[in-house]
Amino acid sequence: MTDFDPAKFEDKYANYFPELQKAYKNAFERMNDTYDSELVHAIDQQILDESEPFYDEREGFYVELPADPTDRLTAVVADDEKVSTVLEAYVAEIESELHRVFGVETE
Repeated sequence: MTDFDPAKFEDKYANYFPELQKAYKNAFERMNDTYDSELVHAIDQQILDESEPFYDEREGFYVELPADPTDRLTAVVADDEKVSTVLEAYVAEIESELHRVFGVETE
């Protein structure tokens, strides 16, 4: 766990890159163990590669997705409902891991 400074998170890739990698890796591994690995990998590579983690004093960590995220998925065939369900779980897992890795409590 690292000492988290919200002001330094503005330049997160310079200040917290190893922690971000760890949180995303942990989330990927957990999702890969729980859901269809092809779908998880496709979401990781085609949707989450364009996502951006942010920190807000009131909300904590949250992940902003690119516009029309399910439309970006071309590597696998899956219905929109399944993709949305897995994507929602994946984002929640990433946010949870960010809180855990940075030692920031959620309400």
